[in-house]
Amino acid sequence: MNKGITDFPTRLASVAAETEMLLKHLLGDAPLDGEILRPARLIAAMHHAALDGGKRLRPFLLVETAAVFGAARSGALTAGAALELVHCYSLVHDDLPAMDDDDLRRGRPTVHKAFDEATAILVGDALLTLAFDVMARPEVHADPAVRIALVAELARASGLGGMAGGQMFDLAAEGRFEMKRALDEKEIATLQAMKTGALLRFASRAGAILGQADTAALTDIDRYGIAIGQAFQIADDLLDVEGDTKTLGKAAGKDAAAGKATLVAALGPDGARSRLKELVTEADSALTRFGTKADTLRAAARFVAERRT
Repeated sequence: MNKGITDFPTRLASVAAETEMLLKHLLGDAPLDGEILRPARLIAAMHHAALDGGKRLRPFLLVETAAVFGAARSGALTAGAALELVHCYSLVHDDLPAMDDDDLRRGRPTVHKAFDEATAILVGDALLTLAFDVMARPEVHADPAVRIALVAELARASGLGGMAGGQMFDLAAEGRFEMKRALDEKEIATLQAMKTGALLRFASRAGAILGQADTAALTDIDRYGIAIGQAFQIADDLLDVEGDTKTLGKAAGKDAAAGKATLVAALGPDGARSRLKELVTEADSALTRFGTKADTLRAAARFVAERRT
């Protein structure tokens, strides 16, 4: 077994710890230049949303992809923290009663339960806007053109044609706005590529952008990011069907009970597991040109497909 695989848990934990430290710094009490005051209740609720939880997979993918291209780790970690702020914002808003109406996240009360709905909305707003503040900072990369490219791609991954648009499709598929109808496999894949896959795809692309990869290399990294995004959602949907609330840290079986559009529902558990294997193979194939430098990314694809929480 090669080193990239055997040291995977250590590398994942290391990026998680470094990201946690950065997030604590970014969510400090003292106002920055241009800010007037950071309200204590808002800061406390943002801490609840963003700190002490999660595997930090998205920052990890960004940092490890950046490493393949020799980009500075410090800049990649800062960009990863910005990406994690967007992810945390999305969880806070997804959990709201008007969206998925969840009471648990990472084994503790969701923000609107621990605080209130108005505070939760503002937490999401503040995390999202802070993310773009952080991504635009010189600490991410000395070249402003690189930072502009990252800001533009993150906006598209998280916005209208990405995560936010995917959430709209998800709500529509539940019958929120019109008569509910069954989505076909292609429609489900599109929904999931937007709602969940877009940020995971961005994580991979961002690392390559930081390393100023050429077009051919970026194309292959993009293939990897698309595959790992699809694999993550299928694994998540399998966990919803087969996992338990205590292990997951959130309500199990909720998506299935709500009749959400998933590939597990469309293909069945066995078909979904077969698709997962295909996606891991696709991710591995996309990394061929990078040789052993991408072994940790290969291990990440397997981790995503085989995870139990």
